[in-house]
Parts: sequence; C-alpha cells; structure tokens
Amino acid sequence: MSKTQRTREICGLAPIVPVLVVDDAAQARPLAEALVAGGLPALEVTLRTPAALDAIRAMAQVPGGVVGAGTLVTPEDVRAAKEAGAQFGVSPGATDALIAACEAEGLPLLPGAATASEAMRLLEKGYDMLKFFPAEASGGSPALKAIGAPLPQITFCPTGGVSPANARDYLSLSNVICAGGSWVAPKQMVVNGDWAGIETLAREASKLMD
Repeated sequence: MSKTQRTREICGLAPIVPVLVVDDAAQARPLAEALVAGGLPALEVTLRTPAALDAIRAMAQVPGGVVGAGTLVTPEDVRAAKEAGAQFGVSPGATDALIAACEAEGLPLLPGAATASEAMRLLEKGYDMLKFFPAEASGGSPALKAIGAPLPQITFCPTGGVSPANARDYLSLSNVICAGGSWVAPKQMVVNGDWAGIETLAREASKLMD
C-alpha cells in the first residue's frame, strides 16, 4: 500500500510547488492568495524562519490553497507543522523518526532522496512519491532520468536549483509529476507587496506542462 497517495494528489495539482521562505507572517496570506490565483494551489512554507509557523496558519485560511511545511527535520517539526495547519510535509531527506512522526500525526510526507539507494529504502517503507533533492547539485534531469530507468514505480518532485530555464527538462521526464521552485515568489517582490507580479509568475509556471 502506497503511503504517498495523498502526497501524489497534492503534487498533481500543478506543475510547480512554490518553495516559500516567509520572513514576515503578515505577508503570508496575500502571498498565498496571489499564488493560488495564478494557478499554483500547493504551497510549501519552509521552516527556516521564525515566522514560518504563523505563515502556515495564515495560508491555511486561504480558499483553494493546500499549504504544507517544508524543511521538516525532527519529530518536533512535524508536530508543530501539523498543529499550525499544514496539510502535508516536505523533508530534505528521511529518517525513521521523521517518517514515524508523520505517520503518527497523519501528515502526508514528501520525503527527500538523492540516490537510488535512498529511493529504494523509502520505497521499501511504502513511499513511492519522493522529492529529488538537491536536484541540480545531484546531477539534474539526466541523473533523475537515469534513476528512473531501474525504478519506474517511483515518481519525483525535483527541488533545488529548478528554474524557468530548466523546469521543462525535469517536467518532461516520465518519473516527474511536478517540481519545487522558489522563483515564483522572489524575495524583493514579496517585500514590495507586488502580489500582481507574483500572480503573473505563478500563472506562467502553471502552464509549464502545457
């Protein structure tokens, strides 16, 4: 039984999952509204700032959005993310403790893997929808294509160094359902409150599979 069915459904909502670093929780809701309006409903808020959990709380109120917590590393991260309203979790790698915490909390997990061995270990645990991270540093789309040949039952969301210049290379692979990208919410646009500009970037990204 695949433990990643719900994660796969979320990843299938749009070709790009925005990877968001939110410094000011007051910007969270308008940021989420702009991304959802632009056609990117699945949002990953990384737990890299003090404002992250409050940002998740705010984004969880946005109609049409599905907010998740990224950079899950410890069981404490998982519990805090779930309490804040996260509907899924994303981790750079995977540990037994992290997986157990997500399963205990009922939080769908997109666990990270960079090698065939890591992917096989996760498959053994019932996880067949994985994050390929760090994508570009791990060999990019050629590496992911090569991993896919002997492991066709695993699909991936490549993240890390994905950009408008290479996103289609990843999205064209048979084992890729979506990609994670931060370019749809540039820091300066967020600081300036340029929500219309972010919505435009999101709309362009939402058409990358067309």
